[in-house]
Amino acid sequence: MANIPITVEFSGGLELLFASERSLSLEVAEGTTVGELVNILVDKHMVDTRTELFVVDGTVRPGILVLINDADWELEGEESYVLEKKDTILFVSTLHGG
Repeated sequence: MANIPITVEFSGGLELLFASERSLSLEVAEGTTVGELVNILVDKHMVDTRTELFVVDGTVRPGILVLINDADWELEGEESYVLEKKDTILFVSTLHGG
């Protein structure tokens, strides 16, 4: 299977969980879903050990908006969306301390 290039972006403080990186250029295997991408991000790219700040019960935690090419992932099939060449996946935390 070939690899495809994608871009993953973080905002709203999530970048702090990923070594303060706001954007990652990755290559994933063809057929990789967003759900599988989340696991890859946690296993290989997340530097903070508090995974519960990003995932809960195997999915992106409530309060994190996920956009696939600027569209809400709910319109694209959420975790089951199969990534395509040059997709941009944006994770935005809507939770802020006060």
